[in-house]
Amino acid sequence: MAETKREIERKYEATTGTGVPDLTRVPDVATVVDEGVVELDATYHDTPDLRLAADSITLRRRTGGSDEGWHLKFPVAVGVRDEIRAPLSDALPPDLAALLRSRVRGGEVVPVVRLRSARDVHRLLDADGGLLAELSVDTVRARRLPAGPRASWTEIEVEAADDADPAILDAVEKRLRKAGVRPAHAPSKLARALAETDPGEDRPDAPPPCGPGTAGAAVLAYVREQAEAIVALDPAVRRDLPDAVHQLRVACRRLRSALKTYRSVLDRDATDPLGDELKWLAGELGVARDQEVLAARLRARLDDVPRSLRLGPVKARLRIWDTARTRDARRRAVAALDSDRHLALLDRLDALLADPPLRKAAARDAAKVLHRAVRKDHARLAARVDHALSLAPGHERDLALHEARKAAKRARYAADAARPTLGKPAKKLSKRVKEVQSLLGEHQDGVVSRATLHDLAAQAHAAGETAFTWGLLYGREEAAADAAERGLPEVWAGAASL
Repeated sequence: MAETKREIERKYEATTGTGVPDLTRVPDVATVVDEGVVELDATYHDTPDLRLAADSITLRRRTGGSDEGWHLKFPVAVGVRDEIRAPLSDALPPDLAALLRSRVRGGEVVPVVRLRSARDVHRLLDADGGLLAELSVDTVRARRLPAGPRASWTEIEVEAADDADPAILDAVEKRLRKAGVRPAHAPSKLARALAETDPGEDRPDAPPPCGPGTAGAAVLAYVREQAEAIVALDPAVRRDLPDAVHQLRVACRRLRSALKTYRSVLDRDATDPLGDELKWLAGELGVARDQEVLAARLRARLDDVPRSLRLGPVKARLRIWDTARTRDARRRAVAALDSDRHLALLDRLDALLADPPLRKAAARDAAKVLHRAVRKDHARLAARVDHALSLAPGHERDLALHEARKAAKRARYAADAARPTLGKPAKKLSKRVKEVQSLLGEHQDGVVSRATLHDLAAQAHAAGETAFTWGLLYGREEAAADAAERGLPEVWAGAASL
């Protein structure tokens, strides 16, 4: 079973003659214990074209030391990585393979570098004997696999203990710098090994499909950004990281929206089928995200009800309802990521970017083309808002407001995509349209909440419980939706003009 550890560390250049200064002069460090030298042997794996390394991801199988096994590391921030560990085995564990699926696709990972290190470990302890950090001096021998160039170097690595304040690293670094030790240029051993054992083969870069300043260059940059986000967020969803499902769903929606908005740049005969697949993936993820949002809303609404008005086992019923639906929704999301359909979508996105189906407008000035597209989406939003406001309150108006909300998202995404080109005007429009989208979203959440509250009330009644509290919440949701509808004209007035 894989386990995750947050790794916060820093690396420094060293030579075989570099000595470790007296670290007891570091604030809070009372004792330094020399643990002796440990021999480590790690084989790093990647795709033949080094896709993992390109995204600063490392996968290794290491023997020696207290944590031998498989280690998969994802970058979090500079000097911070999440290390996912699995027991030592001959083959790559399935749990780790799943986290690499969006990058490896139907290919395989192979050994690319072998690192053998002699690690001299020093444990930095506080006055109570608690571990603050570990400093190791690593003498490294690297070899490109299967039988490529070799390299060797010495480096110092300082890693904060799991429960320690990461500020200890600043204090240690200050002491190391006074001793003449400088930060390493490479972010990891693997990065340095790949650089120093590069066979030097020529890899000519493909010429960009569009020149700078063109509509094609601007749109493709945005498409690439969203496509890369979809790939990167796949393992985050599998790891059940906070907000990961939402972010992946938004990336799908942004990309699908861009393909629609900028049809004058990219041929819709090629992009419409991709849009259908993005809609499918967002829909599969949406079950989990919608449940997350709805459950949080209902919990908050219930918490606002005075205890004297919470009649019956309302919190328990809500918890049981949420647990079952959340479990099923997560299974559905992961099943979609495990599907061949998802991998086919990722491959098609790569193909689109490698050979984009450009139209004549792609070669034109980006500002003119993007501004025209943004105006068109804004006009579409205006028409839907006006139509919704012309209807009497009720079911038909609810549907029309939901359609206006979707148009607001598209207009906002169009403005966001155009921001690098159009600058402040696009940023201003995005902010104003987001206010409209948020208000319409509040209204739609109320519509969905009322349907759920009706179901919960029916379940409670069938079980012989009072449905009073569910009815109370239903009434509050009606009032909130009514307030959103009444506030729409004013909010829309702020976004009605470009």
